[in-house]
Amino acid sequence: MRSIIIKQKEAGQRLDKFVEKYLSLAGKGFLYKMIRKKNITLNGRKCVGSEKLCEGDEICLYFSEDTIRKFSGEGEEKVLKRSENRPKAQKLDIIYEDRHIILINKPSGMLSQKAREDDISLVELVIADQIEKGELTEEDLRTFRPSVCNRLDRNTSGLITAGKSLAGLQFLSAMFRQRTLHKYYLCVVQGEIREKQRIDGYLKKDEKTNQVTVSDHEEADAARILTEYEPVACSGGYTLLKVLLLTGRTHQIRAHLAACGMPIVGDYKYGDADINETVRKRFRIQSQMLHSYELVFPDQAGIRDIAGGSEAFDGLAGRAFFAPVPAEFHRVFPELDFGKLEER
Repeated sequence: MRSIIIKQKEAGQRLDKFVEKYLSLAGKGFLYKMIRKKNITLNGRKCVGSEKLCEGDEICLYFSEDTIRKFSGEGEEKVLKRSENRPKAQKLDIIYEDRHIILINKPSGMLSQKAREDDISLVELVIADQIEKGELTEEDLRTFRPSVCNRLDRNTSGLITAGKSLAGLQFLSAMFRQRTLHKYYLCVVQGEIREKQRIDGYLKKDEKTNQVTVSDHEEADAARILTEYEPVACSGGYTLLKVLLLTGRTHQIRAHLAACGMPIVGDYKYGDADINETVRKRFRIQSQMLHSYELVFPDQAGIRDIAGGSEAFDGLAGRAFFAPVPAEFHRVFPELDFGKLEER
């Protein structure tokens, strides 16, 4: 028999889903049979599998250790192999961290999530960071894996959110789904923009090329997009825009602004090649000047509504978090005091 005590980061998931991950090589039919026969119990009682797990709950597996090892794929050599293949922890620019969530300033050039099996992304680095801090173990990874909740393009820098617990993942995912977490970006575009505007359009993605097109009229398979921007500063034929993302679609800001005649400088997919070459030589710009700058959380009532009445996330109510602006922005606007942008 083996006793498993549910940790804080695992709480909130269904019993059957937890057991499926813990005994990942066993079939679902077998596991449900074991639940019915009381070979799997919850807190010493018969269970059905749909129960939501709480921190401190005890699951008992009335199997032999050989059976548990067989269905879980346990073995020192496998654990060692996984550990050896894991990237070493790197210094992450952490803006905020608590028991449930972590906000990170992602540098340009880093993947948010893997595109290929051998990629190293922010997800793997968050896991390595948590293991190094002692907040996560190889054993924990059998039933829960920290993950990012919003994605940024590889060459977009700035704030990205990750869940350290299942509750944190569910909380952040709900906010992004309901669009109650306000996301502001800074970007540099060609031209001098003087007025604040809200623009709409329709975006269609080509899955094969991972490229999107934007039009001003409705089309089949196109999603409506809304983008709001206001100018912050103009200098030398370029404008620094603060952008509020009202809908979150692939490459939305980059493609939408380009379609409106305001390409982001340094954007080699949707931008202007001549402009990009000019800023590369003049300002040493190597990639698109788009930065996820600010996240604003809802008020306490909104927080509790999303968290199902829980007080676990009250400390985030009404708070704004900022990611320091990259050096490239300072080179284009050397006289601008970027620190004042945080004054709200």
